[in-house]
Amino acid sequence: METFDVIVMGGGVSGAMAACAAAKSGANTLIVESQGYLGGTLTANGVGPMMTFHAGDKQAVQGLTDELIERLKRIGKSPGHIFDTVGYTYSVTPFDAEAMKVELESMVLENGGRILYHTVLAESHTTNGRIESVTVCNKSGLTELRAKVFIDATGDGDLSVRSGAEFTKGRESDGAAQPMTLKMKMIGADVGKVKAYIHAHPEDFPAYKGDTSIIEKAPRLSTAGFVGPFKAAKERGEISIPREDILFFETNTPGEIIFNTTRILGKDGTNAWDLSLAEIEGRKQCRELELFVKKYIPGFENAIVTSTGPSIGVRGSRQIKGLYTLNAEDILEQTRFDDAIAHSGYPIDIHSPDGEGTNSRKLEWGGMYSIPYRSLVTAELSNLIVIGRCLSATFEAQAAVRTTPTTGAIGHAGGVAAALAASGDGDVREVDVRRVQTVLKEQGAYLEV
Repeated sequence: METFDVIVMGGGVSGAMAACAAAKSGANTLIVESQGYLGGTLTANGVGPMMTFHAGDKQAVQGLTDELIERLKRIGKSPGHIFDTVGYTYSVTPFDAEAMKVELESMVLENGGRILYHTVLAESHTTNGRIESVTVCNKSGLTELRAKVFIDATGDGDLSVRSGAEFTKGRESDGAAQPMTLKMKMIGADVGKVKAYIHAHPEDFPAYKGDTSIIEKAPRLSTAGFVGPFKAAKERGEISIPREDILFFETNTPGEIIFNTTRILGKDGTNAWDLSLAEIEGRKQCRELELFVKKYIPGFENAIVTSTGPSIGVRGSRQIKGLYTLNAEDILEQTRFDDAIAHSGYPIDIHSPDGEGTNSRKLEWGGMYSIPYRSLVTAELSNLIVIGRCLSATFEAQAAVRTTPTTGAIGHAGGVAAALAASGDGDVREVDVRRVQTVLKEQGAYLEV
């Protein structure tokens, strides 16, 4: 049985940042990931761009998560943080997904961490409220791994729940989750023709309120609209997607477009049968979308689909019950906690679990809230830190903190805290949060505390 100071279960952005931070802080660290690469939603689900690192003109997410972007910029694989031409938030950060895989691996390895791919959690072994070890499953069979501190970066709280932590799931009123989305990526789009269409048909882009000049304010195009043609196609039966518009983003590569448009309702991200059905429905919707844009949207006539997914994107499932549950009031009132370990300016952004519509509750320009360390630790388990979108938060609050820059900042903090706990007796609830905050600042994180 191999033994580590810190084991991170899950290699998404939050888990990767946690592994980097823990290793950078001196802990013998292992990150375990089910895919053959790191990056989670950005690489396994085809999500892009990252949004948003900012709160108004202030960059709220820095540290290791921003180091990733700087590395990509240096090799020409990201334009960095650019103006959001959708008009929804402050900035978006396009990137090359294949380059991101390499840079994330390099960051973990350069800091001294180890990576175990193609491996999933099989069982957690706990004694008196402490996780002693986990059994994982891969091509080698079943293997037991031991650590002083464990970090749950699975997105769905798999390690936490199998270890006995309390949790909620979905919307408080009925348990419904935000719809899943299967992303579609196309290359060969003529963005100039797309922009010309937008300028000629402002009525199809209601968010711009008649002024389409916004789309010229960034080197890559992000937009939401085409409502007229989309509605007509739905009425003709060509589109079955329960959404009111088309949302897409240009990547680091000019003419390469990620569509965030499919919407799969009523499925549970922790149920394997539901995930399978969601994948099937998502691909059906992607095919409809492909045919639609090639036929009706100027600029996509010669575009080619290069990928769907690769796997379904899940916005939310389980939320672990921590020592503090972040809520909507904390977001909207911009609560600043004494034990803050990350900040964000992203709004409450709920894709309706019931069908069309997106419920957004925005802060005033530049508004910024904090995430407390208490939302990362539980009452039941002394050596578990929960990071990423499955932290302790209400349905509404999770809809604000679930995006990758914010979860990256949360992961950075979780990794630092885990390393500090592992240098002692492993009790994450007794970690000196002031020390965590100091180390985070030393590692370049932005904190207003």
